[in-house]
Amino acid sequence: MNSTTSAALAAPCPPAPGRVRARLASLGLRLKELGTATLPPLIGLALILGAWQFLCSQPGASLPPPTKVLTDTWALIADPFFDRGGVDKGLFWHLSASLKRVALGFTLSAIAGVALGVLIGQSAVAYRALDPIFQVLRTVPPLAWLPISLAAFRNADPSAIFVIFITSIWPIILNTAVGIRNIPEDYRNVARVLRLSPAEYFLRIMMPATVPYIFTGLKIGIGLSWLAIVAAEMLIGGVGIGFFIWDAWNSSLMSEIILALVYVGLVGFMLDRLISWIGQRVARA
Repeated sequence: MNSTTSAALAAPCPPAPGRVRARLASLGLRLKELGTATLPPLIGLALILGAWQFLCSQPGASLPPPTKVLTDTWALIADPFFDRGGVDKGLFWHLSASLKRVALGFTLSAIAGVALGVLIGQSAVAYRALDPIFQVLRTVPPLAWLPISLAAFRNADPSAIFVIFITSIWPIILNTAVGIRNIPEDYRNVARVLRLSPAEYFLRIMMPATVPYIFTGLKIGIGLSWLAIVAAEMLIGGVGIGFFIWDAWNSSLMSEIILALVYVGLVGFMLDRLISWIGQRVARA
């Protein structure tokens, strides 16, 4: 066999025309899906920013346009980690302090909410005894709990955590209870036939059947937690994104308030998606 023949045999075969067309069609479909998912939000955002820029650039406008917000707050955006002591910190530290309070308060409300939801979902007596109380308490506005919590704990941090707890626990309780009551009777009959222990019934029947309801309650609860902490921190002071907004308002720094609102919205969106992601993973397990 000569060298020319060997080189021809070693060279990779070109892909078949049909395979190339299939790859191009797949690539085109992915680009179309990407464009369908991203273009409408980008166009909507551009329209809102354009309208905001036009309206707030007029003489006598009381709010800054987006270009001025960007210019005024560029130092905060570029260096979110500065710490000059006290409450003079970058946005990273304010958001971290708020997220720590939310994490603690929401974790406590998730544990207590699921336990109470299981109780009133399983027991008709507990449901009749507790549900009217829950229905009344869940209508109390979050900040109405703050004076009571300050009087009880005499400290700002536990008071804010209690406000988060008491604000977010109701949807978790009620959704968990609905999930328990909606467990199909066939599942209960199978558990009786198999003589499952309470622990086995909880793990094999109750939890898989109620996971969508529980995580619906958790999604509502995390959103309420984030709303409550921002409002509570405006009143209790200290490091936190709520206090940052209130401090900027007292200093008439509207651009910093708008920047903080953008961060609050983005963090709230990410918390919502995080709970959804965890719920999907748990449902598949």
